[in-house]
Amino acid sequence: MSISRYQGVGTATMISAAGDRIPYLRRRFLPVVDQSSPARLHPVRVSELNRPDLIAASELGQAELSWLLADANPVRRPSELCQTVGQTVRVPRQSGMNIGQAHGQ
Repeated sequence: MSISRYQGVGTATMISAAGDRIPYLRRRFLPVVDQSSPARLHPVRVSELNRPDLIAASELGQAELSWLLADANPVRRPSELCQTVGQTVRVPRQSGMNIGQAHGQ
């Protein structure tokens, strides 16, 4: 089963200057991650050839879930997760991520 980072994000429509209706996704807010419970996140050390998709494939079972790593760590871009060999990436257990429950929603 795969989940989407846009699951639960609503849509809206804007009207162009020409009068065309253009649908778009509303803003996605980062989910609330309970970092107070070690049972919800576990650390993974970055090795030399790690990438977010490889960590997600190894730890979460699907490379496409690498966006969960970015949501669980204080980074703006997923590429920042593996910039430094030896740094720790917090990997969420899916029950620790309140998918769809985000700040501001």
